[in-house]
This record gives sequence, C-alpha cells and structure tokens, in this order.
Amino acid sequence: MKNLRILIGLLLVGMFGGSAQENDKISTLDFVQILDGNRDETMFYFENNWKILRQMAVERDYIHSYDVMETPFSEEAPFELILITTYKDEAQYNLRESHFRELIEERGELKLLNNKKPNEFRRTIFNKEKVKHWE
Repeated sequence: MKNLRILIGLLLVGMFGGSAQENDKISTLDFVQILDGNRDETMFYFENNWKILRQMAVERDYIHSYDVMETPFSEEAPFELILITTYKDEAQYNLRESHFRELIEERGELKLLNNKKPNEFRRTIFNKEKVKHWE
C-alpha cells in the first residue's frame, strides 16, 4: 500500500506539473483493476458508458475534460486504468453529481458486453476526489 501511495503521488506531480502555483481546475481520479481477465468487458464498458457520459458533459460544459490512461498491472500498483475527470473550477465540481445523474437518466441503460455487470469485471482500487491542479 505504501508503494501505491508513492506511485500515486508521483503520478499526480507528473500530471499536474511541478509549480506550486494553483489554478482553478479540479480533477477526480479512479484507479481501476480489471477482474478475472475481463479486459474486453471492461474496455467496452468504459468506451460505451463512462466515455460517452463525459463526452456529453464536455458538450454541455459540465466538465472541462476527461482522460483514460492504461498502465501495466503490478503488485505495487494493482490497477490497469486511471480515469480522470477534470472540472474547470470548484463550482463545476460541486455540481458534478446532479449533472451526471441528469446525463445518466438521459442516456438510459448501461451498455454491457456479455451481460456482465460492472462489479463482475472491474473494481476501483483507489479514488481521489478534489485534486487541485498547479499551473
């Protein structure tokens, strides 16, 4: 767990720069493990649900941006995906739950591969909310 914290710290510094000056952007990060070799189901889920909702959110100015990063699994860092959602400021961040509820309701049912439910093919190992960016 200590190695995971160090890795996450290094990742955050690398992603958001080395300057101590803050800007208004705020991100959430999810570190996701693929379960039992269900890579196809996991990628399908994020491509056809998570990503679609974020595309809709960008179009409506509910979020600033989003990104998915893939990394090899290791014992020290037991995850394969890092999901990032970035908000332009705290006001946008504070409205995230109501905005995503609206988008989920509009979008309808989850799109799933092989009728597997999300908890069967992926697990969020670590989540970090309200990550502030540096300029």
